[in-house]
Amino acid sequence: MTKGLETLPETVRARLSEWTDALRAALGDDLVGIVVHGSVARGEYRPNESDVDAVVVIHEPTLAKLQKASNAMQVARYAARIEAMILTEEEISGASDAFPLLYDEIKNCHILVTGRDPFAKVVIHDTHRRLRIEQELREAQIRLRRAVTDAAGAGEAVGGAVARKVKQVRGPLHALLALKGEVASADLASVVARSGKVWGVDVAAIATSAKAREAPDAAHAALVALLAKAIEDVNRMPDGLAPGSRGGTS
Repeated sequence: MTKGLETLPETVRARLSEWTDALRAALGDDLVGIVVHGSVARGEYRPNESDVDAVVVIHEPTLAKLQKASNAMQVARYAARIEAMILTEEEISGASDAFPLLYDEIKNCHILVTGRDPFAKVVIHDTHRRLRIEQELREAQIRLRRAVTDAAGAGEAVGGAVARKVKQVRGPLHALLALKGEVASADLASVVARSGKVWGVDVAAIATSAKAREAPDAAHAALVALLAKAIEDVNRMPDGLAPGSRGGTS
């Protein structure tokens, strides 16, 4: 099994290996590569909670090729929670402006399971990063308000909503820290801690999901403050960021 996947339970590693073999058999030379990213690559995988996020890269995804891969994809999803996107190399290289944060994270933190690395030459520009960061943070801010109204005063529901939102904004917060030249590991705990320090917010109540559920009011206040500070910061950044603002555009 490829280095970096050792943290996965043996049953999941076996399923991943079986899935890879099944796709090779179904697609042959049409299979360019498979990469695993997300919680597995960050070392945050939790059995029975986490999905195994993957990207399957193939040559032209015709109906016939997709049908050949169908059984392997379905078995992997239901037997091992392997959630895979199917992309082409052209789509990866040509859509970095549309998915800058996703492609950025995959490029910087993934495990190549088989084939060649389709993200090695991806170029992502700071302007696209900035716009996507602002969009995702503002969306989280708006959806958090809806989640609170849906909770109808139930503290446990509020705490759960806050915990989920913290996980969802890990990516854009990490990307914003990078734009500012702030170094932080990509794992959730590191991003939350560094964000709190940079924007002067007490994040103790959202340091873990358990703490958010234990003190929902404090957790909600912390996340609201953190989002407001981060959005204010990214909103002040010019659209045309100068090359080198995060150590260059890569």
